[in-house]
Amino acid sequence: MTEFSKKQDRDWKKQRFIGASVCILFVFILLFFRLAYLQIIRGEEYRDLSKKNAVRLKSIKSSRGLIFDRNKKLLVDNRPSFNLKIVLEDAGEVKATIKKLGQFIAVPFQELMESIEQAGNGAVYNPITLKNDISRDQLAIVEAHKFDLPGIHIDIEPTRYYIYKKTAAHLLGYLGQINSKELKTEKYPNVKSGDSIGRYGIEKQFETYLQGKRGGRQVEVDSSGRIIKILRTIDPVAGFDLNLTLDLDLQQTAEKLLEDKAGAVVAIDPENGDILVLASNPSFDQNDFIGGISQKKWEALLFDPGKPMINKAIQAEYPPASTYKIITAMAALEEKHININTTAYCPGFLDYGNRIYRCWNKHGHGNISVIQAIEQSCDVFFYQAGIKVGVDKLAQYATGCGLGKKTGIVLENEKNGLIPTSAWKKKRYRESWQRGETLSIAIGQGYNLVTPLQMAVLIAAVGNGGTLYRPRIVKTIKDGHGLVIKKNEPEITGGLPASKETLDIVRNGLLKAVQGGRGTARRIRLKNIEIAGKTGTAQVYGIKKDDKRELKDLKYSLRDHAWFVCYAPAKNPVIAISVLVEHGEHGSSTAAPIARALIEQYIQLPLIKKILPE
Repeated sequence: MTEFSKKQDRDWKKQRFIGASVCILFVFILLFFRLAYLQIIRGEEYRDLSKKNAVRLKSIKSSRGLIFDRNKKLLVDNRPSFNLKIVLEDAGEVKATIKKLGQFIAVPFQELMESIEQAGNGAVYNPITLKNDISRDQLAIVEAHKFDLPGIHIDIEPTRYYIYKKTAAHLLGYLGQINSKELKTEKYPNVKSGDSIGRYGIEKQFETYLQGKRGGRQVEVDSSGRIIKILRTIDPVAGFDLNLTLDLDLQQTAEKLLEDKAGAVVAIDPENGDILVLASNPSFDQNDFIGGISQKKWEALLFDPGKPMINKAIQAEYPPASTYKIITAMAALEEKHININTTAYCPGFLDYGNRIYRCWNKHGHGNISVIQAIEQSCDVFFYQAGIKVGVDKLAQYATGCGLGKKTGIVLENEKNGLIPTSAWKKKRYRESWQRGETLSIAIGQGYNLVTPLQMAVLIAAVGNGGTLYRPRIVKTIKDGHGLVIKKNEPEITGGLPASKETLDIVRNGLLKAVQGGRGTARRIRLKNIEIAGKTGTAQVYGIKKDDKRELKDLKYSLRDHAWFVCYAPAKNPVIAISVLVEHGEHGSSTAAPIARALIEQYIQLPLIKKILPE
């Protein structure tokens, strides 16, 4: 290589070195300015963000306790729910994030913002529930855009699942989201904003047992609130399980028989007061309340003429009609105004004062005893018995039998019913009691009001020999290991105000009402099971003399209510039933067949009592 060539090579290498040095210098200058920009110009902002990359405590929701029927069939379960939440501290510009989220999942902006507003100012670091139980499509969209939605995350939490839609809805109840006012009361230590609590039925009354205890997780999160690392976990403790006295199969049968009717059915074990059936129709689907019921569905329930949100078994009050003749007979016998041999003549009416009081049988029953009067439901016999006893004595026996006051069932909003007295009328209407009004009271009309549950408790007591029990719904409460932590024993609340001799006479009349040749409920006889019961037809609208319409011509809302109360088998009853069908017209043809079907199903199964060991 010549000297010239060597010089050229040295110059080229020198140029390459200078070029490389310039490039390196340029890169370092860029890095310097970038660092200066980050440290000086935006240093404060990034220092704040770095503080957010911190350790936080993340609460873990517990599973609510399960609910089983008397035969250990699961009624209420839990399922996973995808709940959309936001941590305000991580969300940046909150309104912009919420607006973007609303567009992604097709939920109105204001609806999402309302959840934040309700949470108040103290929820900057705590997750706020924006929407419970989102769909899988919404879940997929949020996950796909999670980097565009800072502070937004999804928690998979257990939520309620009512396995049999509408079944025992009024008994089991439903859940609703807790509000800020309730949170401040500190009555719910294991409940956070966005959680649900029992709002109705068993779910509400046993909230402290069902709720469970929250767990927690110590996590490290980045500046957008996304979890980087799980540091420590404390598992939640599930709520306690409830074992009810309810018989699912029998409940479903009762509801099916009520399907096209409005009314209630209550079945009780006379030996201990266990509720076997508590059906009210129309009903509602408790699952509609999961995650918050829509305004449209809520209004549909509120304005439904059938009033599905009312538990007709304990909250609806009706005249007891002829089922009240049990009370009148009991009072007249105990007060010695009549005895087993006393007869009264029924020509089909009673001329009393300046008015004619008619019997349901316009042809009359002739000479009739108390047992026959119960069997054939003779109004004239009980008109005369009622006059002898008087309204205040009738009221004394009625209240002694549990009418006119709450039965003590654990469900809230139970009604008292009404048993009138002369003093009550004076106070209520400022008018004296008229003796003619006692005739209406004696046959269960007039001011008398009872609930189907009260009549079930009464007929159960008649069947078991006179013991009044407090209705029992929850038999045992168990922890997650199956250990019984609480057992509710049968509770006697009193006894019927009647001797054994009086009860034997009344029971004989009730037996003949079904098994007798002229019994008002003779059509529901079963071959192998003797039923004792009483029909009733509660007047809703009185047809005047000059009104040519018959009862069948009246519009539905003016038709009579149908009653039937009974127990079976007649000698050693294992079930007592009260059936009320609104505007069903006749107890014998509408209400009694429902009771018959339930008795047949319950007693003709291999195990009569069907009580499994704990």
